[in-house]
Amino acid sequence: MTASVEAAVAAARPDPQPFAGRTALVTGGSRGLGREIAIALAAAGADVAIASRKKEACVELATELAAATGRRVSAHAAHVGHWDEVDRLLDEVEAELGPVDVLVNNAGIAPTYPSLEKVSEELFDKVFAVNVKGPFRLTALAGARMVQRGGGVVLNISSMGSGRPTAGDLPYTAAKSALNTLTAGFAQEYGPSVRVNTILAGPFATDISRSWDPDAVARMAQDWPLQRVGEPAEIVGAALHLCGPGASYTTGALLAVDGGRLAAP
Repeated sequence: MTASVEAAVAAARPDPQPFAGRTALVTGGSRGLGREIAIALAAAGADVAIASRKKEACVELATELAAATGRRVSAHAAHVGHWDEVDRLLDEVEAELGPVDVLVNNAGIAPTYPSLEKVSEELFDKVFAVNVKGPFRLTALAGARMVQRGGGVVLNISSMGSGRPTAGDLPYTAAKSALNTLTAGFAQEYGPSVRVNTILAGPFATDISRSWDPDAVARMAQDWPLQRVGEPAEIVGAALHLCGPGASYTTGALLAVDGGRLAAP
């Protein structure tokens, strides 16, 4: 075997701790997809900051995760829709764990409403604050610091609904479309040292799915290639890839993890 092949084989072998020595911040990290991503990052060697509006849930997960992995895991209360809380959150995380190398903008809300004309200004503003304003501010702050330190990664969790909006989720899908646009803009601004990518998440069996009509979802799923709703842990592979060294030439990308929903008629 030639030296070049040996080197290629060695490089292709998976690193069990690809995030060792790195610090990750996951918003909306105490439940759902954010919880799974936070767990996976710690298992892969990262120190992890878990943030959400309810600190108790963050503390509970942080305690369990630190015990299970031996990593430093911190808990933080923050409403990412509030500009001043976003600033404080980043400072708080970096004071406790050190500079943030990986930012996962996962926090999001999708409140229901009876009809489009019944959407209130308060609901509309709240949806855009959490899904767009928070990620914008946090990426702007963290990304600038990453550039100064020589590099980093940002991962946004968007929705396949940004490509398939319906009347029942229009403020939410419009906000996620804006998040997709931020991905392209920040990738340009903070490259080449900082990569910014997005997962277009499909329907997953998280807390939000409890309000869905299971029969209606089952009927719709028959038209999707994988014909089912995803399990939360199924977001992990894509998230670790986009945040990790294996995606070193990937930025500004939108990756659908949706059971083929966007590929369906």
